[in-house]
Amino acid sequence: AQSVTQLDSQVSVSEEAPVLLRCNYSSSVSVYLFWYVQYPNQGLQLLLKYLSGPTLVKGINGFEAEFKKSETSFHLRKPSAHISDMAEYFCAVSDTVPETAEELNTNLLRC
Repeated sequence: AQSVTQLDSQVSVSEEAPVLLRCNYSSSVSVYLFWYVQYPNQGLQLLLKYLSGPTLVKGINGFEAEFKKSETSFHLRKPSAHISDMAEYFCAVSDTVPETAEELNTNLLRC
């Protein structure tokens, strides 16, 4: 079994200041990690994912996350935040690669 813990329930950031959203995971097997964003009155949108390879992952809108296996972390960061970044952010973990975005959304909602 695997789980994620988001350590920041709410973060206040000034315009153009850096932002960090922390995510730690627990798993006994190899994992795939994801960050989602949900803007006001919109559905979930995949922001970025780590499947394998380079541990620094670049996402949309200037976001990035680094997979650190030794720290079991996948923290999301952006060097310069903007008002348009105001949203809810969700970290998700899976031990399989979902076949479709719909399946991934379903998995996230179960976390």
